[in-house]
Amino acid sequence: MDHVDLAMVLAVDGSASVTYDEFGLIAGGMATALRDPTVAAGLTGNAVLALLLWSGTGEQDIITGWTPIATATDLAAFADDVDNMPRTVRAGNTAIGEALLAALTLLAQVPAIPKRNIVNVIGDGRSNDGIAPGPVRDRMAAADITINGLCILHEEPDLLTSYTRDVIGGPGAFAVTCREYKDFTEAMRQKLTREIKGPIV
Repeated sequence: MDHVDLAMVLAVDGSASVTYDEFGLIAGGMATALRDPTVAAGLTGNAVLALLLWSGTGEQDIITGWTPIATATDLAAFADDVDNMPRTVRAGNTAIGEALLAALTLLAQVPAIPKRNIVNVIGDGRSNDGIAPGPVRDRMAAADITINGLCILHEEPDLLTSYTRDVIGGPGAFAVTCREYKDFTEAMRQKLTREIKGPIV
């Protein structure tokens, strides 16, 4: 089995608080960030990626399974999958704990031996459905899995407080914010760049 630097789950909020236009901005912004030259150089040859869409309880879907990013072509294909991500989950409540459990299941199936495991939780609202995220986060952090967050603040200006308390955890964990969807691409680019460089010891 190959060794890689990074296994990353991109876990995207598809709940009712995200309109279809906003969902398109998330998908397009993530794809643009993945295509950034610095991000692309950091991922190519060093990572496996997976794309998970989630909303309420029982509404999680693996859009793209584990994809080894061995070449620039691999990353381009994955970015295209992100760009064209279908909204396959019901636009219901926000079950972040359930999303973390789905990501944990995915990480148990990584087709490589990663030095670092990261779950990237991307959303615009606090958890209001299903199991609480905190205990799942604690379990994952104890297994040296990092959960980072990208909080879109347009509906919940204090969302970072909730993510810091209940969602992020593990080695080097952090959360970034953007005020509006128009700022999402740059926030995602900065986040991926920081994740590729690894935790500051």
